Amino acid sequence: MDKLTAEKRINELSELINRYTYQYYVLSNPEVSDYDFDMLMQELKALENQFPELISPVSPTQRVGGIADGRFEKVRHTVQMASLQDVFSVEQVENFIEKCKEELESPEFSVEPKIDGLSVSLEYENGLLVRGSTRGDGFVGEDVTANLKTIHSIPLKIKNAPEFLEVRGEVYMPKNSFLELVEMQELNDEQPFKNPRNAASGSLRQKDPKITAERRLDIFIFNIQQCIGKDFETHTESLDYLKSLGFRTLPSYIKCTETSEIIAEIERIGEKRAEYSFDMDGVVIKINSLAQREIMGATTKTPKWAVAYKYPPEEKETRLLDIEVNVGRTGAITPVAVFDSILLAGTSVSRAVLHNQDFIDEKDIRIGDTIVVRKAGEIIPEVIRSVCHDEKSEPFKIPDKCPVCGTESVREEGESAVRCPNPECPAQLLKNLIHYASKSAMNIDGLGDANMALLVEKGFVKSPVDLYSLKKEQLAELERFGEKSAENLVEAIEKSKSAELDRLVYALGIRNIGQRASTLLCEKFSDMESLLSATKEDIAEIDGFGDIMAENVVKAFSEPHFRELIEKLKNAGVNMKYSKETVSDNRFLGMTFVLTGILPTMKRDDAKKLIESFGGRVSGSVSKKTTFVVAGEDAGSKLIKAQELGIEILSEKDLIDRTK
Repeated sequence: MDKLTAEKRINELSELINRYTYQYYVLSNPEVSDYDFDMLMQELKALENQFPELISPVSPTQRVGGIADGRFEKVRHTVQMASLQDVFSVEQVENFIEKCKEELESPEFSVEPKIDGLSVSLEYENGLLVRGSTRGDGFVGEDVTANLKTIHSIPLKIKNAPEFLEVRGEVYMPKNSFLELVEMQELNDEQPFKNPRNAASGSLRQKDPKITAERRLDIFIFNIQQCIGKDFETHTESLDYLKSLGFRTLPSYIKCTETSEIIAEIERIGEKRAEYSFDMDGVVIKINSLAQREIMGATTKTPKWAVAYKYPPEEKETRLLDIEVNVGRTGAITPVAVFDSILLAGTSVSRAVLHNQDFIDEKDIRIGDTIVVRKAGEIIPEVIRSVCHDEKSEPFKIPDKCPVCGTESVREEGESAVRCPNPECPAQLLKNLIHYASKSAMNIDGLGDANMALLVEKGFVKSPVDLYSLKKEQLAELERFGEKSAENLVEAIEKSKSAELDRLVYALGIRNIGQRASTLLCEKFSDMESLLSATKEDIAEIDGFGDIMAENVVKAFSEPHFRELIEKLKNAGVNMKYSKETVSDNRFLGMTFVLTGILPTMKRDDAKKLIESFGGRVSGSVSKKTTFVVAGEDAGSKLIKAQELGIEILSEKDLIDRTK
């Protein structure tokens, strides 16, 4: 194909892909199958590889680019990204409406949900996205264009666009994505994000856009900041215009003139809060007429023509029955409140993490107390305060000895967590072994929680290295095993020896080092010997690492018992080198798969590896964001939910065919 023909075809493909992307991510109404979409993207990639000089900055292939500079450039906003005045009662809303009616003739209002996320600006020149930035202090933000391009509902190019357009939107993390992220952070003993807003902010400011892409952020556009080439009379007219250009605008916005209508809409949105897939904390009431806004004016901080009504958090009283103390796999001793079950934000809750001793002391929480509980960000249960103490209550103290092994607990300088320092503590041992064998680590099939607990109980396994000396005959004698299952487990353990080094590093359970960090480590240090000799300074140079993470790695690898374990694993034949090839075919990039049921020939983790090798992502739950569900025999509720949502179902053969 000659260059001229290629250029024409590249333009055609880009237009088609952008149209189908809009239909999928904004309208949730795809016109073509995912497979057809993938084939168009593959054709575009092939042409761009052949003619790299024809690659456009707004090509659909450029959504996840290279590494962004960690020192984000400052952006001075031409139009201030002002914050709104918050009000917290219906009476305050009524006062605002009355004031508007006193100053304006027959004012009309726009009423819309307030998305709880991170406010950003998107700038377009002649229809091309040229810059995206955070709000910052309203006057100066940060350039996060590369990361914003990973959000599929943000158009990189818009048709019939004005000469210049700047829009404002709210980036957020969907509730399902937030829960999955928190679950992973807790598994790795990392400090989880407290709510979706913080998670969205932290994800958008990642140095590596690929990490941002993995967090599955989304956006609602809610305002035009500047527009050269087109004028508007009202705010709702401008929102309709943005929708016509292909932007994902707010899920609802209505026009009202009467106070009763506005209050009714506030109540309607409030009743639907739990049903939304995103976190929202209030309702925004604005003067609809842009001319009347000029009359109302603004203070130095907030416009006078709008207020944000904030819903009071749903809080309920209950009785604290007990405080359990759990020991995590890194030795962290965590107190957990156990209370009479209550209904919050549509679900029943009876437990909440109390974090640490400082948290308990500050709120003076005691067993038997009447406590107030709410859901942080409408998702994670948290104890807000103690209302009153039981007559016989006493201040609660985390035991100064590990509740499992009896070792004196320690609290290192600068840390809030109390830890059991004993690496052979049974609680840590079992959890560390379960983590070591888990699917995301060494992936030892057949060695789940119950089987591992049995092996520890019988004294067969006291360290990960003991797994590699287990015999089929030993296992066959145990009540949970037969000859065949014992044979399968021994084979799975043997197979784990060839796992990539990044899996082993993750399996070792270094504090704050998750799957992604383990891979980044191994991409820089390709064998265990190099890792063991790496300095804190060497490790801190890795994008995505800070001093604390680097220090944790160096500290772990310098501990004698850790080095001894690694040497024993090496002698047992466990792979100590990293040879994983870089993914060159990203045909599944941006797609989310869910695996359910028993596949005919592939183990589920093998299917996961296959999907990930083509840039895809595997999730444990089905949602509107799911691209495909790969179903085998005995597929249950996930398959039913996928069918209800109209998600395409693939067989194992369908999946394999798409990778050929």
